[in-house]
Amino acid sequence: MLAKVPGWRVVGESASGDDALADIRSLGPDAVLLDISMPGLDGMSLARTLEKQPHPPVVIFCTAWPGQALDAFDSGAVDYLVKPVRAERLAAALDKAARFVRRDPSQEAVITATSGHRTEVIEMGAVICLLAEDKYTTVHHEGGKSLISDSLVELEKAFGDRLLRVHRGALVARERIRGLQRGDGGVVSVLLEGCDERPQISRRCLPTVRREIKNRKAAT
Repeated sequence: MLAKVPGWRVVGESASGDDALADIRSLGPDAVLLDISMPGLDGMSLARTLEKQPHPPVVIFCTAWPGQALDAFDSGAVDYLVKPVRAERLAAALDKAARFVRRDPSQEAVITATSGHRTEVIEMGAVICLLAEDKYTTVHHEGGKSLISDSLVELEKAFGDRLLRVHRGALVARERIRGLQRGDGGVVSVLLEGCDERPQISRRCLPTVRREIKNRKAAT
């Protein structure tokens, strides 16, 4: 299943928690798929040990124990897969892990959208805004729009330097902001370059958006 996920390759497998710790230290993987019940050092203990390292790998738990998700996230994991793992769910977890992997500063940050066996890579420079819709997030970008499963909270945490919160249901690319528009009832929306969407700005976020516009004008 891992071999079919673009951008990832298996660098090692370990038969116990103690072996995994040694292998991780020698191989330096970007991400680890970790079971909970293992001989010797269990998965939770291993995850907490890794979290103390200077550059720990991203941890995704992959286990038959559905009731320990909260403990798993407390230990620093970014996702929790319950066996039997579906290919689409694995790809989504690795997409999320990619946001936290140490990157070459020269590489452009990306968002990935997975639908069935198709994975779409969207460079952050092409992203215009992200809108929460039910259980999904719609990414409006230069190539159109795509659905992803990541929440706005996760995206804001990963790309806070590129994205600005304008509403609890909307993030916009800072560099795409072109101004404000006041509508009926005093509702204020943000004008964005390259997109017809006009996300509404909440009263709480309005001062921050105005400050962003002022700072960008001062910088130019």
